[in-house]
Amino acid sequence: MKKKVWVIDDDQKLNGLLSEYLAKFDFNVTAYTHPKDGLKALKHEIPDLIILDIMLPDIDGFEVCKQIRRDYQVPIIMLTARDEVADRIVGLELGADDYLPKPFEPRELVARIQSILRRSRPNIKTSVKKCGAITVDLDKHHVTVNDKPVELTTTEFEILKLFIRRPGMVFSREQILDSLWDIEGDVFNRSVDVLVSRLRQKLGDDPKNPSFIKTIWGSGYMLIGDE
Repeated sequence: MKKKVWVIDDDQKLNGLLSEYLAKFDFNVTAYTHPKDGLKALKHEIPDLIILDIMLPDIDGFEVCKQIRRDYQVPIIMLTARDEVADRIVGLELGADDYLPKPFEPRELVARIQSILRRSRPNIKTSVKKCGAITVDLDKHHVTVNDKPVELTTTEFEILKLFIRRPGMVFSREQILDSLWDIEGDVFNRSVDVLVSRLRQKLGDDPKNPSFIKTIWGSGYMLIGDE
């Protein structure tokens, strides 16, 4: 079976050339010119390897790498037009498997891909997240509180998923809205406060004495409890 390689790079010409070249080595290549499209696609499919450019629109490659590493162990090769040691160190510290400065020899890229695939296999971290009395199965969209099932809407589940991936982290209203950017409907016209309030009600949480979701006045919301 052909290995799936994704390229996340805003250089359409380079994407085309890489797609053609890597196809000669029996790789199935998919290219994304915008990082958000690549991150969205990861929710539905996991490739065998990602080639990630550092200089990207809206979100740089370092942040994209960080977001991927929160949930996936898919191998990542980072590309950059700057041959700087600092970039290489940061990329590797964030979890990249390899680093290649532009311009590069395509055959070297193939060699690095083959080397990484020989020593590693992509696999998603456990889909079950726990925090206190809350258990969330991210794959099955199943939520329980004290082992009792809780029915959530898609939007409510996405907010809870954002929280439970990073317990103890304060998320601003803007960050919460950004996490819902690919959800259909009129979510952008609704108040985040209303959405969080509905989520709290379904979890059986008391906003005045919270066990799960705490309001950080002037900042946003955070999930509390032990992982």
